[in-house]
Amino acid sequence: MSDQAKSDFFNGLQQNLDQLREQGLYKPERVLSSRQGAEVVGQDGRKLINMCANNYLGLSGQEWVAQASIAATEKYGYGLSSVRFICGTQTVHKQLEQAISKFLGTEDTILYAAAFDANGGVFEPLFDENDAIISDALNHASIIDGIRLCKAARFRYAHNDMADLEAQLQAAAGKRHKLIVTDGVFSMDGTIAQLDKICDLADKYGALVMIDECHASGFMGATGRGTHEHHNVMGRIDIITGTLGKALGGAMGGFTSARKEVIDMLRQKSRPYLFSNTLAPSIAGASLAVLERLSASTELRDRLHENTAYFRKEIERIGFTIKPGTHPVVPVMLFDAPVAQKFAARMYELGVLLSGFFYPVVPMGQARVRVQLSAAHTREQLDTVLKAFEQAGRELGLLPTQAQ
Repeated sequence: MSDQAKSDFFNGLQQNLDQLREQGLYKPERVLSSRQGAEVVGQDGRKLINMCANNYLGLSGQEWVAQASIAATEKYGYGLSSVRFICGTQTVHKQLEQAISKFLGTEDTILYAAAFDANGGVFEPLFDENDAIISDALNHASIIDGIRLCKAARFRYAHNDMADLEAQLQAAAGKRHKLIVTDGVFSMDGTIAQLDKICDLADKYGALVMIDECHASGFMGATGRGTHEHHNVMGRIDIITGTLGKALGGAMGGFTSARKEVIDMLRQKSRPYLFSNTLAPSIAGASLAVLERLSASTELRDRLHENTAYFRKEIERIGFTIKPGTHPVVPVMLFDAPVAQKFAARMYELGVLLSGFFYPVVPMGQARVRVQLSAAHTREQLDTVLKAFEQAGRELGLLPTQAQ
């Protein structure tokens, strides 16, 4: 490539970046100088109430979780310099896979470096051009990318629309195997998939069901098992993918959990598993400790749902529009992308860490700030956040300047 061609390439990138900034669509990174938690310290030294982490159970910065990670590192070392099938499997990995299976009510589990890899590696080994995958229109990007790597016919149904799902199942009638795949909880809206109805349709049309539980494992359902427990369909879900990097400790790592035949095939043919380094033993050990704690008590899950109900009620009372639901993801709708960015910036100045979301992460005209509740938030912190919402809303003209 000539010097001029290289210059044109890099100049083009810079022009695109400048355009994103001008449009208010550039996504800045918020740098923390502390542990993750309900309260964090920014790079500038300011204390902030954190309302935008996937730290649903408040475990990410907990000392006992860190100590479990340290203990695993002391026993098993820093890393394995290998993939699982060569010499990268330790007893802690097998113990964690067994613990996840028991927690979710499945036969076996396979670990990945990330949940993105779990979704990226699940479809290709199991389905081919003779099969069909029917996917919710708003499924996570990792599901979409994973399906693209597979030769199966692709069908898409309108988001959470059971009539359209049935129509797509009928359209796929000639295929050998059919798989319905959906997020258990959709992270931008907090929508909970209608798994009971999905399972009924799967039974009617002879389809398998797969759910992504990244925003559900650990706190959805009566004992935190997930969306399938929430909808009382445990045992009716064929494939579950999820993460260790949100409610279950907050580091990284993903998994797929299913019948033994499925997991055995993934161990043989799933490319992200075969060609990625083993999950660090420190993460495996800490995740194992987290699952043991969550299996013994629902205290954190219960506190999270209490915080969620309180915040949802109060933010609507103030006058903001939110997406309805019961999940700790609370989208506060601002509709305009630059407004969402300005609002998040003002909340930062007021001591609250939030992020604006806009197209293409959410549909055009559906910009928002996404609040995520945690079991670690105190009522005092939530009240402080609600006051900041009210102040920023009035300053930016989103609420009346005086209470009516």
